[in-house]
Amino acid sequence: MAQNYKYLYGPVPSRRLGLSLGVDIMPSKVCTLDCVYCQIGKTTNKTLRRKEYLPVEPVLEELKERLDEGLTADYITLSGSGEPTLNERFGELIDEIKAVTSIPVAVLTNGTLLMEPQVRQACAKADVVIPSLDAADQQTFLAINRPHDELNIEDIIDGLVLFRQEYAGQIWLEVFFIEGVNTGTDQIENIRKAVQKIRPDKIQLNTAVRPTVETGVEKVSSRKLEKIAQMIGFDAEVIADFSDDLTCAENPFDRRNVFDPHIMQTVLSILKRRPCSLEDVSTAASISPNLAIKYIAELLDQGQIQTEQKANKTFYSAQ
Repeated sequence: MAQNYKYLYGPVPSRRLGLSLGVDIMPSKVCTLDCVYCQIGKTTNKTLRRKEYLPVEPVLEELKERLDEGLTADYITLSGSGEPTLNERFGELIDEIKAVTSIPVAVLTNGTLLMEPQVRQACAKADVVIPSLDAADQQTFLAINRPHDELNIEDIIDGLVLFRQEYAGQIWLEVFFIEGVNTGTDQIENIRKAVQKIRPDKIQLNTAVRPTVETGVEKVSSRKLEKIAQMIGFDAEVIADFSDDLTCAENPFDRRNVFDPHIMQTVLSILKRRPCSLEDVSTAASISPNLAIKYIAELLDQGQIQTEQKANKTFYSAQ
């Protein structure tokens, strides 16, 4: 069961990866960026330092237990509560995962460290790498991703280009659009030029269709996102889940069909007692922050809980 594991969550349905078992190898919230659209929370340790933030041995022990239980998943996905490539042993972890299962491995990364050869070598062990690139000019990069002071968008793009040259696997580049922030014609053209240099296998466009920690992050409409996809070209596809406009039959990953009712009730009962942050819910329900935000989003959609801001932090409480 998901609540019995410290490092694993799911499998959860993903529009890109089918059934994905998440592997969390970073403490919350250690990252190279502090993106305004992040659902997990504000970055508390913005760093470029790679080290063993969490050991891989207990992660592997949990995975072996999960496999013994009869795991069914399309991918095992390294993501987590921070940037996974900051963990200097994540390449070793991929090797160990592949030694115990034939389930393919995906890496979700912000792509900021691919300029480092060791990171490229480790990522190349995965079957699919999904980096993000929300801007191709420094000003927009600063506005959306709020990076570590030493990061420059041109270096990040160069790292992605080098990775493409060295990696024969699948690269699915995700671009997250925020209305009025990176939706200008020049900004989209800059992204198009970067995509042309990077040559990913897929370009996937996303927007803020779910609650974000920061307020004022406006989603781009479905119609406009499709238009942006045409402007970028290269068969760019919209992956944002506008499922409120779809029927269950049209959307095979409809969230209402996949949530564990016991976990849902646990989360709701916690929020009936007192307002909680995402981290509070994750700790109290013994689930990962990534999984906690999915249940919070569903309860928000159902109108059972509400959000409030206190000291620049988001809290959730029952209606």
